Amino acid sequence: MVNKQGQTRLSKYFEHVEIHKRTSLEADVIKSCLSRTKGECSFVEYKDFKLVYRQYAALFIVIGVDEAENELAVYELVHNFVEVLDKYFSRVVTSQIMFNLDKVHIILDEMILNGHIVETNKSRILAPLLVIDKMAES
Repeated sequence: MVNKQGQTRLSKYFEHVEIHKRTSLEADVIKSCLSRTKGECSFVEYKDFKLVYRQYAALFIVIGVDEAENELAVYELVHNFVEVLDKYFSRVVTSQIMFNLDKVHIILDEMILNGHIVETNKSRILAPLLVIDKMAES
Protein backbone atom coordinates (compact mmCIF):
# COMPACT_ATOMS: atom_id res chain seq x y z
CA MET A 1 0.00 0.00 0.00
CA VAL A 2 1.33 3.35 -1.03
CA ASN A 3 0.00 6.89 -0.74
CA LYS A 4 0.02 9.44 -3.59
CA GLN A 5 3.30 10.87 -2.32
CA GLY A 6 4.93 7.48 -2.91
CA GLN A 7 5.33 6.60 0.77
CA THR A 8 4.93 2.92 1.55
CA ARG A 9 2.24 2.39 4.17
CA LEU A 10 2.21 -1.41 4.18
CA SER A 11 4.37 -4.00 2.50
CA LYS A 12 4.37 -7.76 2.70
CA TYR A 13 6.63 -10.21 0.91
CA PHE A 14 5.96 -13.88 0.25
CA GLU A 15 9.43 -14.52 -1.15
CA HIS A 16 12.68 -13.61 0.55
CA VAL A 17 13.97 -10.19 -0.46
CA GLU A 18 16.88 -8.74 1.48
CA ILE A 19 15.98 -5.66 3.51
CA HIS A 20 18.41 -3.35 1.71
CA LYS A 21 16.97 -4.41 -1.67
CA ARG A 22 13.37 -3.85 -0.60
CA THR A 23 13.75 -0.07 -0.49
CA SER A 24 14.98 0.22 -4.07
CA LEU A 25 12.50 -2.41 -5.28
CA GLU A 26 9.59 -0.57 -3.68
CA ALA A 27 10.79 2.78 -5.06
CA ASP A 28 10.95 1.34 -8.61
CA VAL A 29 7.56 -0.33 -8.30
CA ILE A 30 5.95 2.81 -6.90
CA LYS A 31 7.45 4.94 -9.65
CA SER A 32 6.17 2.49 -12.29
CA CYS A 33 2.60 2.63 -10.98
CA LEU A 34 2.22 6.24 -9.81
CA SER A 35 3.51 7.64 -13.10
CA ARG A 36 0.67 6.03 -15.05
CA THR A 37 -2.53 7.87 -15.92
CA LYS A 38 -6.01 6.72 -14.89
CA GLY A 39 -6.75 5.75 -18.49
CA GLU A 40 -3.87 3.28 -18.65
CA CYS A 41 -4.13 -0.42 -17.85
CA SER A 42 -3.66 -1.48 -14.22
CA PHE A 43 -1.24 -4.25 -15.19
CA VAL A 44 2.43 -3.38 -15.63
CA GLU A 45 5.31 -5.58 -16.78
CA TYR A 46 8.20 -5.17 -14.34
CA LYS A 47 11.35 -7.26 -14.69
CA ASP A 48 10.30 -10.90 -14.10
CA PHE A 49 6.99 -9.87 -12.55
CA LYS A 50 3.65 -8.39 -13.40
CA LEU A 51 2.41 -5.56 -11.22
CA VAL A 52 -1.32 -5.36 -10.58
CA TYR A 53 -2.48 -2.14 -8.95
CA ARG A 54 -5.63 -0.25 -8.09
CA GLN A 55 -6.07 3.28 -6.85
CA TYR A 56 -8.58 4.14 -4.14
CA ALA A 57 -8.62 7.91 -3.56
CA ALA A 58 -5.11 8.73 -2.29
CA LEU A 59 -4.14 5.09 -1.75
CA PHE A 60 -2.55 2.72 -4.25
CA ILE A 61 -2.47 -1.02 -3.67
CA VAL A 62 0.16 -2.82 -5.71
CA ILE A 63 0.74 -6.57 -5.93
CA GLY A 64 3.63 -8.17 -7.77
CA VAL A 65 2.90 -11.60 -9.25
CA ASP A 66 4.72 -14.07 -11.46
CA GLU A 67 3.88 -14.79 -15.10
CA ALA A 68 1.60 -17.74 -14.23
CA GLU A 69 -0.79 -15.68 -12.08
CA ASN A 70 -4.14 -14.47 -13.40
CA GLU A 71 -4.03 -10.66 -13.36
CA LEU A 72 -7.80 -10.24 -13.26
CA ALA A 73 -8.12 -12.55 -10.25
CA VAL A 74 -5.46 -10.51 -8.42
CA TYR A 75 -7.17 -7.27 -9.50
CA GLU A 76 -10.40 -8.53 -7.93
CA LEU A 77 -8.50 -9.70 -4.82
CA VAL A 78 -7.31 -6.12 -4.31
CA HIS A 79 -10.89 -4.89 -4.52
CA ASN A 80 -12.05 -7.59 -2.10
CA PHE A 81 -9.27 -6.58 0.32
CA VAL A 82 -10.44 -2.95 0.22
CA GLU A 83 -14.06 -4.04 0.73
CA VAL A 84 -13.00 -6.03 3.82
CA LEU A 85 -11.10 -3.00 5.14
CA ASP A 86 -14.18 -0.83 4.48
CA LYS A 87 -16.42 -3.28 6.30
CA TYR A 88 -14.14 -3.37 9.34
CA PHE A 89 -13.08 0.29 9.54
CA SER A 90 -16.34 1.73 8.08
CA ARG A 91 -14.20 3.92 5.80
CA VAL A 92 -10.66 3.25 4.65
CA VAL A 93 -8.32 6.19 5.03
CA THR A 94 -4.54 6.21 5.26
CA SER A 95 -4.60 7.18 8.93
CA GLN A 96 -6.80 4.17 9.79
CA ILE A 97 -4.25 1.91 8.15
CA MET A 98 -1.30 3.57 9.85
CA PHE A 99 -2.84 3.40 13.33
CA ASN A 100 -4.13 -0.17 12.87
CA LEU A 101 -1.33 -1.91 10.97
CA ASP A 102 -1.65 -4.99 13.17
CA LYS A 103 -5.31 -5.40 12.21
CA VAL A 104 -4.60 -4.79 8.52
CA HIS A 105 -1.93 -7.51 8.68
CA ILE A 106 -4.42 -9.90 10.30
CA ILE A 107 -6.89 -9.23 7.49
CA LEU A 108 -4.21 -9.80 4.88
CA ASP A 109 -3.03 -12.97 6.61
CA GLU A 110 -6.58 -14.32 6.64
CA MET A 111 -6.84 -13.73 2.90
CA ILE A 112 -3.40 -14.79 1.69
CA LEU A 113 -1.18 -17.57 3.04
CA ASN A 114 2.30 -18.17 1.62
CA GLY A 115 1.40 -16.13 -1.44
CA HIS A 116 -1.80 -18.06 -2.18
CA ILE A 117 -5.37 -16.82 -1.84
CA VAL A 118 -7.04 -18.87 0.89
CA GLU A 119 -10.15 -16.86 1.75
CA THR A 120 -12.34 -14.26 0.07
CA ASN A 121 -15.49 -14.39 2.23
CA LYS A 122 -15.62 -11.10 4.13
CA SER A 123 -17.34 -12.50 7.22
CA ARG A 124 -14.85 -15.36 7.60
CA ILE A 125 -11.92 -12.99 7.06
CA LEU A 126 -13.15 -10.64 9.77
CA ALA A 127 -14.16 -13.34 12.29
CA PRO A 128 -10.78 -13.49 14.10
CA LEU A 129 -10.63 -9.69 14.39
CA LEU A 130 -14.12 -9.51 15.80
CA VAL A 131 -13.18 -12.12 18.43
CA ILE A 132 -10.06 -10.11 19.34
CA ASP A 133 -12.14 -6.92 19.57
CA LYS A 134 -14.72 -8.64 21.78
CA MET A 135 -11.98 -9.96 24.08
CA ALA A 136 -10.43 -6.46 24.29
CA GLU A 137 -13.78 -4.99 25.35
CA SER A 138 -14.16 -7.46 28.23
